Amino acid sequence: MKLFKLLSVGALMLGTVAVSNAQEDASNADSMAVSFGVKGGVNFATLNGDIESPDSRTSFHVGVLAEFPIAEIFSIQAEALYSGQGAEFDFEGSDGDKAELQLDYINVPVLAKFYLFEGFSIEAGPQFSFLLNDEIDFNPNSNSGDSPTPFRDSLKTFEVGVAGGVTFQTAMGLFATARYNQGITDIADDINVQNSVFQLGVGYKF
Repeated sequence: MKLFKLLSVGALMLGTVAVSNAQEDASNADSMAVSFGVKGGVNFATLNGDIESPDSRTSFHVGVLAEFPIAEIFSIQAEALYSGQGAEFDFEGSDGDKAELQLDYINVPVLAKFYLFEGFSIEAGPQFSFLLNDEIDFNPNSNSGDSPTPFRDSLKTFEVGVAGGVTFQTAMGLFATARYNQGITDIADDINVQNSVFQLGVGYKF
């Protein structure tokens, strides 16, 4: 009877260890699986370079992402985002006192992502941008002021920049992020002017 009890206890302990290892392996497998998500938020965009300090244009960004784990604390995250950029300028005219340069892009950041502790990460990497639309609104508070950009023919349809920021993610997959994007290449030919955007966003990863 004592031998039977010892064997039973031994079998129970082995079973507990096996279940624990299986759960740990499953957890590790889940943490190393590719994840997808959606995100969106507000943009505070301006231009810098050889230009007189314009005001920021407030717009938005929205899009999708995929995260590819390389190690437990390191992954690569790629995104595709619609992003409203540009700037506002003082303008003396009958329709208003501001002119808004609207430059709308598809941004594709490819970021190296480091987890400092569970749920909190820093990220940085290159960003590739494709110009979708350009307009000048001489009365940003009205829908009647949009006009084609006078220098449309000189605008570059492809831009390279850098992006960096921080993200906090909950166990449920909800996350909040803050990021700064700086253009490296100019927005148009023969001028030294680049995009500059600060973003605040939220999203969900599944």
